[in-house]
This record gives sequence, structure tokens and C-alpha cells, in this order.
Amino acid sequence: MGNFKTYIVLDNIRSAENVGSIFRTADAIGISKIFLVGLTPRPLDRFGREQPKIKKVALGAEKTVPWEYCEEVSALITHLKSEKITVVAVEQNEMTIDYKEYVPKSDTAFIFGREVEGIDDTTLKLCDTTIEIPMHGKKESLNVSVAAGVVLYRMLDGEH
Repeated sequence: MGNFKTYIVLDNIRSAENVGSIFRTADAIGISKIFLVGLTPRPLDRFGREQPKIKKVALGAEKTVPWEYCEEVSALITHLKSEKITVVAVEQNEMTIDYKEYVPKSDTAFIFGREVEGIDDTTLKLCDTTIEIPMHGKKESLNVSVAAGVVLYRMLDGEH
């Protein structure tokens, strides 16, 4: 991630525990901001109350990593692109490249999608590129918070 800013977009993640875990990883890595989209739980609800499951797992990172809520991922992607931020989906499909081959060349936002369903096709078409973590076992995917850790630490370390 070098000299570039790195953002995380959580698109309709359902689990508050996954969100808390991603906040904790984001703090460790030095992520610039997390965008919480749609159904994704937020550290504070609309009444300003703390979300206890996020708080428990994030261990305070929900207070140190800037975050913003957005209703629609398409509007967010349009905004990010207007700011010259490269938008990278982390998803499995026939158009992906191995995450180890991707090298950020500018400020980058990595989108992680809903547990089980992933990122929908409409959103994928709006992204600049799609990367995936190859699976070698019988399971088709990793937990979203684990996938975020794998991809983001790889980008941080610059092992390309």
C-alpha cells in the first residue's frame, strides 16, 4: 500500500463480529477509512448508541479508524472514482486475477461483499478490477474478515 491511501468498502456485510474484526485489522494496517454500506452494521446506531458486538471484537479500533456510512454502493463507487481512487472488488469469478498479482498504483478502495452471496454482478461491473484469493481446499471461500486480512496485509507488505 506504500505511499497510497487505502480504503475498505464493506458492502452489505451482515455480521457485526465480522465488521468488528475488519476494524481491528484496518487499525493494525493503517487503513485511511472504512465505508459501511447498506445493511452493514455500524459502530454507532442512528441514535448514537454503540453496537456491542462490533465494540467487543474491534477492541477500540472502531474509535480509531475513520468510518462513514453510505446507503448505496453504486453511488459510493462513483464518488470514489471521481476522487481518482481505484476500486478493486475482492470476489471470485471468471474475470478475476490472483490477489498476489495485483499491485496498487494509486489510492485504492477494496470492496468486500456480503457473507455467502459476495459482491453482486452490477457492483462488479462498476469496479476497476476484481481480485481473488485462490482456494485449494474443499471450501469455496474464506470468512470475509479473514479474506480482508489476507488481501490487505499482502498489499501492505508489498510482496508482489
